[in-house]
Amino acid sequence: MSVDRQDSWSLYGKSFTSRLLIGSALYPSPQVMCEAILASGAEIITVGLRRQSPEHGGGEAFWQQIKSLGKTLLPNTAGCHTVKEAVTLAQMSRELFETDWLKLEVVGDDYNLQPDPIATIEAAQQLSKMGFKVFPYCTDDLVVCQRLRDAGCEVLMPWGSPIGTGRGLMNPYNLQTIRERLPSLPLIVDAGIGKPSHAVQAMELGYDGILLNTAVAQASQPVTMAEAFRDALSAGRKAYRAGAMPARQTASPSTPTLGMPFWHQ
Repeated sequence: MSVDRQDSWSLYGKSFTSRLLIGSALYPSPQVMCEAILASGAEIITVGLRRQSPEHGGGEAFWQQIKSLGKTLLPNTAGCHTVKEAVTLAQMSRELFETDWLKLEVVGDDYNLQPDPIATIEAAQQLSKMGFKVFPYCTDDLVVCQRLRDAGCEVLMPWGSPIGTGRGLMNPYNLQTIRERLPSLPLIVDAGIGKPSHAVQAMELGYDGILLNTAVAQASQPVTMAEAFRDALSAGRKAYRAGAMPARQTASPSTPTLGMPFWHQ
């Protein structure tokens, strides 16, 4: 599949052609993970520091496989519940992965894994001052997004729905409002994307990218599903750029007869 290089985008000064960010967890095997990531065309991979057990030298084989893919890494603070935990894990990730990019997650509720808005904003402020390039995972709340922007985040990642639910975009209105009110900020829908059609919908709203993991990793054919999401993002982005027709309350003929001649036998 050809890549539209004219539609490249930039995150913290680094340019990419793929708008799909993909996770590295939950795959049936490391080999399937590598094949699916390559099939997706994604150029950014999220990795969890807790999987590495760096204090015991663990995760070396996994780390070497990730490195062999030659992709940009986005370490995450998954599993953190406090600002202190997130900041400490971020500092460890910068040392281990040799990057100041960071997906910030501070869980506020263990039932639906909803991020804690207050702790996330506070952590984002601290990490931005420490030189991290923060990608905050947040809910689809406009005010929270505005506060995260003010905290120094140059990219925002509101959820479509809770992590791992596959329910798609629960509140398109909220997501569209964020897009309209923050027109120049890169926005990535993170979490809840279960089907390629969900990704198309998000891209048609004008979102810049999609971050997903479970929908590919736990599909019966992860590689094929990765290809499906790759194509879905391309279709959604092209539809957004082309300009979708507005929804109407009344029918309108696709072949109008007004002003056209009629022929009679």
